[in-house]
Amino acid sequence: MPVFPAYLTPQQEDELRKIANAIVVPGKGILAADESTGTIGKRFVGIGVDNTEENRRRYRELLFSADAAVADNISGVILFHETLYQKAKDGTPFPKLLASKGIIPGIKVDKGVVPLAGTDGESTTQGLDGLAERCAQYKKDGAQFAKWRCVLKISEHTPTYQAMMENANVLARYASICQQNGLVPIVEPEVLCDGEHDLYTAQTVTEQVLAFTYKALSDHHVFLEGTLLKPNMVTAGQSCKQKFSAEENARATVQALSRAVPPAMPGVVFLSGGQSEEDSTLNLNAINTCTAAPKPWALTFSFGRALQASVLKAWQGDDKNIDAAQKQLCLRAKANGLAALGQYKGDMATSAGDQSLFVPKHQY
Repeated sequence: MPVFPAYLTPQQEDELRKIANAIVVPGKGILAADESTGTIGKRFVGIGVDNTEENRRRYRELLFSADAAVADNISGVILFHETLYQKAKDGTPFPKLLASKGIIPGIKVDKGVVPLAGTDGESTTQGLDGLAERCAQYKKDGAQFAKWRCVLKISEHTPTYQAMMENANVLARYASICQQNGLVPIVEPEVLCDGEHDLYTAQTVTEQVLAFTYKALSDHHVFLEGTLLKPNMVTAGQSCKQKFSAEENARATVQALSRAVPPAMPGVVFLSGGQSEEDSTLNLNAINTCTAAPKPWALTFSFGRALQASVLKAWQGDDKNIDAAQKQLCLRAKANGLAALGQYKGDMATSAGDQSLFVPKHQY
């Protein structure tokens, strides 16, 4: 008879399953606050704030110390390495501050996108070396889940088989290492929205990328019930001349997921991918009301820019504006919580709601 080694104990599987399900409870999603030092600096430039460690700490404290009601719609926060070890001004470590609100701390563990040799500008993601040791330490320091982002682009000749295979295997190796160390892996194979491609092309490529990803996860014996998926919503390229409705985007997204994602996986936490705050919320709502295909998973959000644009605009680096900025965060969180239930009415737009947040070839 064939022998199948038990890669995780029943106790490990149970813990991972519970964490994953707690993140995607109905009406809740993730705040992605894992911008690297360079990326947060670009955000600060827009509001005239110097990119210093103290300013980064002040801004993250603003986010994490918002009214406790934010936990009604935010179940988890993805942190950057620096942020995991920072403290509020009263000395409370950020992971402890979040946990006190019932919010689960997570950690970005990849070390960034790098060129994939032998391709026309395609990429892979580095950071597997020493990952097991880092995950073990992050778990001790309060993190309960992790995130790793891979990037694929659509052009006349891409994504190639090589790029889809390489990124799928990197994601699978990361996921396996995370689970061995008690962290729920969020698997993020992002198909960029850069380009002129239409919605049909975006759907077809997304299906391919997801199929490669789940084949690799199976090959690496990843426990699907203890994972989450963070994909792009299926939308046409930013430069596509044809415009598509939220309902058309939702149909393409749900069909792509239903064709490639196993029902054992508990939840999909969409990235916003440079959509405006309002567009990302309307598309998420349409996805949850779409009936074009079965939806056996929770369908919610893991937004960075689409939860923070109005917050940054309100804050402007001034402590006098903290309350106003936190109210913007609570408002966006509530809007997306409703969208995750298919109940958003389009009546909670913020001052930055219609502003495009697209960044070409975006990196964290």
